[in-house]
Amino acid sequence: MIDKFIEGNKAFRQNDFQKDPDHYARLASSQSPTVLWIGCSDSRVNPERITGAKAGELFVQRNIGNIVPIHDWNFATVLEYAVRHLKVDDIVICGHSDCGAIKALDKESDDVYIPLWLNNAMEAKNRVDTRIKKAETPEEKKERLRQIELENIKLQLEHLRTYPIVRLAEKEGSVALHGLYFSLDTGELSKVF
Repeated sequence: MIDKFIEGNKAFRQNDFQKDPDHYARLASSQSPTVLWIGCSDSRVNPERITGAKAGELFVQRNIGNIVPIHDWNFATVLEYAVRHLKVDDIVICGHSDCGAIKALDKESDDVYIPLWLNNAMEAKNRVDTRIKKAETPEEKKERLRQIELENIKLQLEHLRTYPIVRLAEKEGSVALHGLYFSLDTGELSKVF
């Protein structure tokens, strides 16, 4: 598989890098992305690919379930760097269909770390379960999953606003928050919040 990636890099250099040498020369010495993209680690949801963004446009934080953990030093440093030093204009939380993290909220697990991490999304599941009847048919189960995926985006936006740097930047109008949803079935990216 690594050989495939090396070959892919050769194609990238020929088809992309060498066609826009000025763009990549600027990126070699600095970056100035306009968006902090918080998305899921799911291999099917590559932010640059699904948005058509060029290298250097997105500052990306990916994790299981597109979660904004509260009191997490790793996440806080990404956030601080993006807002204070890169001065991004927008922060995106992007969820997606068929999310394994959201599915895992309904399952018992003997994993050590995954359930602890997913506690950051459990409230989304609880909110949806209080709003809708128990899902029984495959269609109802799929819709319930979608509702939890959407509610999780909303919840993570709420978590984002617990960080003082975000509250201040949003209050000053220097940053805008957005919730996006990517459908694996259709390839459509839509604004949901």
